[in-house]
Amino acid sequence: MTPVEIGLISIVAIIVLIYLGVYIPIALGMVSFVAIWIMRDNIDLSFALLKIAIGDSAMEYTFATIPLFTFMGLIVSKAGLGADIYSVMNQGFRRITGGIGMATVGANAVFAAVTGSSIASASVFSKMSVPEMLKFDYNPRFAVGVVAGSSVLGMIIPPSAMLIIYSFVAEQSVGEMFLAGVVPGLLLAFAYVAAIWFMARFTPGFVGGCEVEQTTMMGWGEIAVKIGPISLLIVVVLGGIYTGWTTPVEAGAAGSLLGIIIAALRRRINWKSFWETVIETGHITAAILFLITAASMYARMLGLAGLPNELQAILADNEFSFFWIMVLLVVLMLFLGTILDTASIILIVVPLFLPLIETMGLSLVWFGIVAVVAAEIGLLTPPLGLSCFVIKATLDDDRITLKDVFLGALPFAFVMLIVLVLLIRFPALSLAILG
Repeated sequence: MTPVEIGLISIVAIIVLIYLGVYIPIALGMVSFVAIWIMRDNIDLSFALLKIAIGDSAMEYTFATIPLFTFMGLIVSKAGLGADIYSVMNQGFRRITGGIGMATVGANAVFAAVTGSSIASASVFSKMSVPEMLKFDYNPRFAVGVVAGSSVLGMIIPPSAMLIIYSFVAEQSVGEMFLAGVVPGLLLAFAYVAAIWFMARFTPGFVGGCEVEQTTMMGWGEIAVKIGPISLLIVVVLGGIYTGWTTPVEAGAAGSLLGIIIAALRRRINWKSFWETVIETGHITAAILFLITAASMYARMLGLAGLPNELQAILADNEFSFFWIMVLLVVLMLFLGTILDTASIILIVVPLFLPLIETMGLSLVWFGIVAVVAAEIGLLTPPLGLSCFVIKATLDDDRITLKDVFLGALPFAFVMLIVLVLLIRFPALSLAILG
């Protein structure tokens, strides 16, 4: 067999193994290791590349962003900042039909700016927002759909774990990826709010809901107390990166320290919960490091097999335009989204397309935003929509089935697809802040 044939078989083998339940980094690393061994008939080369992959991943300075932002997100969740921003947003949208759904989107957008995790957002807001909407007779499918849809903002609005992973794969600046994610993330949040208004206006049966009773209004002082801490975190983290005062690693460290102080002042953390947070951070960081190391082996295997060059040659010979290349990318990512998680999709697809995107003279930062948004749609699609599974697992309500969660999330997946098309058509949306 030729190296290209071995490479193609390896990709299929990786997807099959993952689908059969093999741990994703093991599938990526093991198949890549064996494929390199077969292609070069040299097991020593496989071990040498594995050693380099581990060293490159663990010793990379910017890798420190992962444990720091993970820790910050966990601390912020414990401090109860998600509940505070939700209560403020709820007051602002209370008189609008579908207002609680809009408040959920707004709160998720703000919460995403300090956690960077779709799963954390899905868990937090399914406990707060869904019961609140059900109390006011909203359609259960709409209620869970709003939470599922808006939870993906955590992987687009920086600091985002997916943007960090992409920056490692594509060797791009984490800081630039963070800045590039701001406008697309806000655009998606506004698109969700507009979609909720549209559904409430033209499909009231799907949204449901009744008029929210007048409640005691929060004063400006109380509002400031609730939004002050999370606003300060956003200014310290994203403001520091944007102004150039801090690197992403330094911003993560400053945000983590500030998160500890806020949680301590609110008496939401003790030594036991602090230690639990540290341990959980270690588990998440180790899993991501394992994943990045395996992906590094996979990228080297693709390079040795010559698959990116072969793909580029096929597209050039058939005179595929930019439009059809983007269609191929999106369709491939949407297909894989039905069986794989977001990180796996990025790690499998991106190395195939990177050389092609570079040859076309396109921005790899822009491509990263497009790739992450396309892969994130998979969080809302069956059978492996992780956000939907998290919401179902978090909710203690037998009236809501997993089918309800997926059907409720479907309109928001469609909105994401529209935003993705806009990001592809207008690259300036992703690159505006970078100048």
